[in-house]
Amino acid sequence: MFTRVLSIIVVLAVTVGLLILAWPQLFGLQNTWIVAQIVSLRGLAVVASVGLLVLLALLAHIRPLRRLVGGLAIAVLLFGAANTGILATRGIAQADASIASAGASDAVTVLSWNTRGEQPGVEGIAKLALESGADIVALPETTDELGTEVAVAMREAGRPMWVWTLNFSEVYKARSTALLISPDLGEYTLDSVDGSGPPGNTNVSPTVVARPIDGTGPTIIAVHAVSPVEGEMRNWRSDLDWLTERCDAENVILAGDFNATIDHMAGRGIGGATLGRCTDAAVQAGSAAIGTWPTDLPPLLGAPIDHVLATANWRVESFRVLDDRDDSGSDHRPILARFVPASP
Repeated sequence: MFTRVLSIIVVLAVTVGLLILAWPQLFGLQNTWIVAQIVSLRGLAVVASVGLLVLLALLAHIRPLRRLVGGLAIAVLLFGAANTGILATRGIAQADASIASAGASDAVTVLSWNTRGEQPGVEGIAKLALESGADIVALPETTDELGTEVAVAMREAGRPMWVWTLNFSEVYKARSTALLISPDLGEYTLDSVDGSGPPGNTNVSPTVVARPIDGTGPTIIAVHAVSPVEGEMRNWRSDLDWLTERCDAENVILAGDFNATIDHMAGRGIGGATLGRCTDAAVQAGSAAIGTWPTDLPPLLGAPIDHVLATANWRVESFRVLDDRDDSGSDHRPILARFVPASP
């Protein structure tokens, strides 16, 4: 009798734990330590579920454990199925590789790539930006020097770009961010920055905010939020709060390394948006299940933590996670989104 009761308690405890990991938003735990890390890797969770089911099938041959193993197997099966269903709903669609080669003259193409301290080099970054026809290039972990060199290379190739950079450290390249903007979008100025951290910026790595001088274009933001590692959870949540405030506006395009999936952004959107008044391009394109980090894992097993978001005056025409640069030296995949003005 005691064994049976203990088995029920264990199964219930495991079921509740797996429910929290499958949908932490239900309990408001999506931004808490450990849960935040696990929920970011849903594809890997599905693989782990399969492995656990195989192990439980082997343990089921031990007669005294059959009742416990059966209950655990049901819980694990439901956990795997839930994650599979969530990933399927978010989608793995990929736009054609030439997504920015043609289209409406008023379209805006946004490229974002965390370069891991400039690993792809000037040639690799500039080549991708030119091939994609990018109007906006967000480059977390890219220094002033390299960002300028990329802009020069693009200008020499017939594609001039304005460049703005910020750095919070002269030693660590990971604490630098560059933003390139085509002059076709108008004249821009760097927003005032009050040191590092809110209210002027994200906490550990810089986010570049550029505003149109005439006030008619979108505010363009190159994002780099801190990773949700132990010791940085408060800064990470603060970064997401700060970015949410930047998106409480009418005309914003932001791109970069958010170190957060759309699970982590739950509850931060206004009126159905993803973050503030901005909506994730991958969600709209049905591509939000494709991982952008790390490149060591297949895209379907990785974490989709790099994003392009925009306010409702922009409509997503196409979106793509570029997995053909996995040998570039960066641990992030570049992402490419194309927007057109939304119909009034």
